[in-house]
Amino acid sequence: MTSAPNVMSPRSLLDCSRAELEALVVEMGEAPYRGRQLWRALYHELRESFDDMTSLSRGFRAALHQRCAIGQLETVYHLTSRDGSTDKALFRLPDGELIETVLMRYAPDGHRKVRRTVCVSTQAGCAMGCTFCATGQQGFRRHLSVGEIVSQVMFMERLARKEDELEIAGGMRSKGDRQGVTNVVFMGMGEPLANYDNTLNAVRTLNDEQGLHIGARRITVSTVGLVPQIVRLANEPLQVNLAVSLHAPDDVTRAETMPVNQKYPLRPLIEACKTYIDKTGRRVFFEYVLLHGQNDSVDQARELGRLLAGVLCHVNLSPVNPTADGPFGRPTRVGRLAFQDALRDYGVPSTIRMEKGIDIDAGCGQLRARAVGVE
Repeated sequence: MTSAPNVMSPRSLLDCSRAELEALVVEMGEAPYRGRQLWRALYHELRESFDDMTSLSRGFRAALHQRCAIGQLETVYHLTSRDGSTDKALFRLPDGELIETVLMRYAPDGHRKVRRTVCVSTQAGCAMGCTFCATGQQGFRRHLSVGEIVSQVMFMERLARKEDELEIAGGMRSKGDRQGVTNVVFMGMGEPLANYDNTLNAVRTLNDEQGLHIGARRITVSTVGLVPQIVRLANEPLQVNLAVSLHAPDDVTRAETMPVNQKYPLRPLIEACKTYIDKTGRRVFFEYVLLHGQNDSVDQARELGRLLAGVLCHVNLSPVNPTADGPFGRPTRVGRLAFQDALRDYGVPSTIRMEKGIDIDAGCGQLRARAVGVE
């Protein structure tokens, strides 16, 4: 499998770092500062056409038309949940692959302000094979390029900015209170740390102060538990958050739903997380999908509490989004609260995630499955 589509021309500018973009501009006979103008037009102004980049000369724009492209996402579906809190888009890439992106809106909760969080995909499909995940049931096809990852955020940023303008026009907020996308989570289709370089380069683009300027601490990279990559991430000069999928408190149970546990069982995984905490000083978020009858008993919650006691972490508990091919159902509300209470007894903080977008198949891979079934 290749790490990016083999497209020789036109060149996608969104695959370039800022330094690479400036070098390309110089190669085209322009002054280096034109590269900075082009970067700003792409990411700060969100221009979708070279014709709209009026800060650039006509000749330069014509040359860009001949050699380069901006975006390569074709919208197949764009759905909004009934409560208006969630948008989900299904995109087709130039080679026909389908990927998903979700925008989730959160109201103030007493601790945090209004948030707009984008969940992005990093691969077409996924090789990890988690049995409760719609994407894992579809198999792996290829990695996404930097531009294909970043484009997903840019699509939702345009939507968020339109919402800001409507709220400003309606007097709901001031002009100085524009917000756009506030958070990005790499929790969509695929395993981000298996596509390590493109994922981290996408983070750098999103974080760039001359672009979307999304704070590193508002960006979360997730993993099913690739130990070497977690250690590598610990040494990166980026203040991103790390989320690790556990989904079971013991190796036997975890291996039943997560094949990766055969290669990276819990003990080395937890040690890698402790290394990350020691090197960065940041807590790790452990993701735990509650699968009724599989990993959601109070005894399993106690075992999880013993595993994580004393670790600088937070556990996010999420009832499973059932899939057509998945064998697992959702625990009851009483069962979820009992699980959380047992964790609390061991001093392990946790949150039962607010569910969003169930009516529009917002769970990872579900909208693609719907589209493939139709086609």
